Amino acid sequence: MKLSLAANSALLKPGFMFGVATASFQIEGAADSRLPCIWDTFCAEPGRIKDGSNGLVACDHVNRWREDVELIAALGVDAYRFSIAWGRVINIDGSINSAGVNFYQQLLDELAKRNIKAFVTLYHWDLPQYLQDNGGWLNRTTAYKFAEYADVITKAFGNRVYSYATLNEPFCSAYLSYEAGIHAPGIQNRKQGRQVAHHLLLAHGLAMQVLKKNAPQAKNGIVLNFSPCHPASNIDADIRAAKMADEYHNQWYIQPLLEGCYPDLLSQLPASDQPDITEGDLTIIAQPLDFLGVNYYTRTVYRANDKGWFSDVPPTRQPLTDMGWEIYPQGLTEILLAMHNRYTLPPVYITENGAAMPDTLQQGQINDYARIAYFQQHLQATENAINAGMRIDGYFAWSLMDNFEWAEGYVKRFGIVYVDYTTQQRTLKASAVALRDLFAER
Repeated sequence: MKLSLAANSALLKPGFMFGVATASFQIEGAADSRLPCIWDTFCAEPGRIKDGSNGLVACDHVNRWREDVELIAALGVDAYRFSIAWGRVINIDGSINSAGVNFYQQLLDELAKRNIKAFVTLYHWDLPQYLQDNGGWLNRTTAYKFAEYADVITKAFGNRVYSYATLNEPFCSAYLSYEAGIHAPGIQNRKQGRQVAHHLLLAHGLAMQVLKKNAPQAKNGIVLNFSPCHPASNIDADIRAAKMADEYHNQWYIQPLLEGCYPDLLSQLPASDQPDITEGDLTIIAQPLDFLGVNYYTRTVYRANDKGWFSDVPPTRQPLTDMGWEIYPQGLTEILLAMHNRYTLPPVYITENGAAMPDTLQQGQINDYARIAYFQQHLQATENAINAGMRIDGYFAWSLMDNFEWAEGYVKRFGIVYVDYTTQQRTLKASAVALRDLFAER
């Protein structure tokens, strides 16, 4: 099964970038050579991870990174997006962990030899545990610690990095981690979730100032996740609920970045539920962006509940991914054009898009045709947004390889490369071959 785009497709024109993406805790392993992080602690708590697993070994990428770079190069991509493990490069006293920094420097140099652009994410959820012990993202000081980390690492990397993202999906680090309680550190407290969200955005703004100074040659920005919020019915209460959900889950993170203010929903909340915001914070948060990364997987449907808030409705439409998420490619075009029409945007990259599927290895092959169809539909959705007048500079498939899928453990597979976790053997899935062949058409 092939992936196909029209010969005059905007996605095949010079300058449009194709890449693959990973995250440090999900693939690196080698936990003995870094500081413990909040996900190590979370994994050790019974019942937190569905299969009872952890990230101590994962895909053993720290030991197999040369093999993995060869794999990335063989796919013919333009770029590789990956994250730095904060606890691998900075010691508790703030000094550099030379071995950890050297690992990433070698990785960056090897990518450069193959003309693969490095898209580096500074924070993809793996906060060092010693910082969590001091309050974590609830502690305003952590935002300043993050800026110090950004300063150290950008100086160490020099001009090796094509693009820096400060944070990956602060919604997940705030809402999933501090309100829903399904991600590390597993807290359920709405007020705390909102405070964490604010401190994460403050950390972004502070780090952007550092990046502008230390890495002016790089494209510097942030990666946010988005999901169109649709009402469960056409009754007014559900329509209002969906609008509230959009403000709370989508606009809450992008509006402060681009307009220096939170959505109106904030002022409608009880004062006791509002985050503490220091004068000048929003000016720091609204630093100019060189790019905005957009992660998209599905839409979300909401109904009004009896508490004057909103509740999500489980998907009823087929097909679904192995995560139980509705496959809804038109939602990508919808959310992109909604942002395009509402905000003055910097250049956009689709920094994550992909699907978990029930992959099985049979006679050395993984024929994940449903994933190929997913990519086909979402590449077309990306092109539809470009054709409607939006600037989108690249598309990154999530993920390069199967890995530790957070609270799902190793049960769910998002990779275009199959990983046998016992032998660590990597096997190209049919989707990897299809993407490789598509990239070769340019």
